[in-house]
Amino acid sequence: MHIAVDIGASSGRLVSGERKDGKLVIQEIHRFANGYQKQGDHHCWDIDHLEEQILQGLEIAKQQGITSCTLGIDTWAVDYVLLGKDGERLRDVIAYRDSRTDGVMEQVWEKVSKTEIYRKTGIQYQSFNTIYQLFTESEELIQKTDTILLVPDYLHYRLTGKKVMEATNASTMQLLHPITKDFNADLLALTGFHSEQFAPLIEAGTILGELRDTFNEMYDLPVCTVIAVGSHDTASAIAGVPASGKEWAYLSSGTWSLIGTERKQPILEDSSLEKNFTNEWGINNTYRYLKNIIGMWVIQEIRRVYPVDYNFGEMVEAAKQADLTQVPSVNLNDARFLKPDNMIEELQDYCRETAQIVPDSVGDLSLTVFHNLAIAYSEALEELEALTGESIQTLHIVGGGSQNKVLNQLTADYSGVEVIAGPTEATALGNLIVQMIAAGELESLDAGRQLIRKSFPVETFKPISQDITENNRRTVHDS
Repeated sequence: MHIAVDIGASSGRLVSGERKDGKLVIQEIHRFANGYQKQGDHHCWDIDHLEEQILQGLEIAKQQGITSCTLGIDTWAVDYVLLGKDGERLRDVIAYRDSRTDGVMEQVWEKVSKTEIYRKTGIQYQSFNTIYQLFTESEELIQKTDTILLVPDYLHYRLTGKKVMEATNASTMQLLHPITKDFNADLLALTGFHSEQFAPLIEAGTILGELRDTFNEMYDLPVCTVIAVGSHDTASAIAGVPASGKEWAYLSSGTWSLIGTERKQPILEDSSLEKNFTNEWGINNTYRYLKNIIGMWVIQEIRRVYPVDYNFGEMVEAAKQADLTQVPSVNLNDARFLKPDNMIEELQDYCRETAQIVPDSVGDLSLTVFHNLAIAYSEALEELEALTGESIQTLHIVGGGSQNKVLNQLTADYSGVEVIAGPTEATALGNLIVQMIAAGELESLDAGRQLIRKSFPVETFKPISQDITENNRRTVHDS
C-alpha cells in the first residue's frame, strides 16, 4: 500500500493507493484544514498542525487495516523553515502571501538585473519567491541558521530525521542554476545566506527511510517507509497527467493555474523571460516549462465574501445562465487581485476604472472569472507554441478546476485545441506513482501515466464555432 500526503494552501489529505485487477485504486483516508494566520507581524503557517495531521492520518490508516506502507509528501513551493544548530525551528513559518516581500523584488533588481537572474536560474518572477523572502531576513537570524529546509523537506525531516531538499521544489527558490543545479554565489550573496546552510539536494524517488521510533511510541502507526516524491505539488500533478505521445500541454488547475509543457532542456532566452515562463525542475530530469497564472483563488475569494452561501457547483451553474457577450475584460494577473480584502469589490472597481459593465450577480461574477481565465490560458498556449516551436493539439486539465465544465469549454473554444479534463486527483496520483516506481512496482513514469489512463475517467471538450470564439478573443486582445 502507498499513501500520498497532498497539502495545499487551504486543505490537506492522505490518500491511499494500490493496484487491483490492473488498475490503480485510491481512497481518501483523512482530510484536514490548512491556512495561514496572523502571528505577530506576519502571516504564518501552522506547521506543527500539518505534522500532527499526517500522523493522525497514518493512525487512521492503521485502524483501516493498513499495516505496512510507503508515504510521500507534496506541498506548495517557496516557503521555508529555518533550523538552529539544535535542529529546532528558529521561528514560525511565514507564508508566501505575507506582505514582507512587497517591493523587495524591485530592490533586488537594482543589484542584479532581472535578465541576469533569469539566465542564472530560469525561474519566473513572483514577488514571493524564496530569494526575495530570504532577502528580508535579519542578520541575527541568518547567523543563527544552521539549516534551511522547504516546507515538505521539513516534514520529511520531522518524520525521518533526514535533512535533505527535494529537487522539484528546490528549483522554485530562484537560487539554483537550471542545468548544473548548483547555487549561484552572486544571488546567494544578496540574501546573506551561504550554500552550506541549505540541505543537500536529492531527486524525486529517493527513499528516505522509516519513521522515527518516537512516533511509533506516541501513535499506533503502520510500518512506514518515507519516499521523497515530487514534493512540489505541481511536479506531482504533472506526473499524474494521463498523457501519451507528444503535442500536449498540461494545466494544473487549483488555487493557481500552472500551464506548460514537459521538456528535456530549459529555455533561457529573453523571449521566455518577457513572457514570464519558468523552467522548474520535473521528475526524471525533465523541466516544467510553464507559466503561473492566477487560478481558482479568485472564485474562492468571491465565494468567501459573497453575501449568499453558494457552493462551487452552483457558481458554475449560475455562470451558464450569464450573458457571455456582456462579460468585461479583466487582467486577473494584476497584482491587485493577489490578496485583496474583498475580491468582489476589487473586480468591480477594476471594471469601473476601465469603463466596462460591472458584474454584480453571482453568475456574472463567476462568468467574468471563467471567461478571463480561459483567455489567459489561450494566450499562454499561443506563447508556448511560439517559444518552444512545437505544436500543441491537446490540453490536459487536471486538479480540482478540471471539474469546471464552463471553464473547460471556454478554454477549448478560445484556444482552438482539444481539452481533456481529469483526473481531479492528479497530484495525489502523481505522488503515488513515484512511490510505486521507487518501490519497483512500476517501470517508468510513462508506465505510471498509462496506469492512470486505464484507471480514471476523463471528459473531452472540443472547440465550437470559431466565429464565436474569435470574436470573444479579439475583444480581449484589443482591450
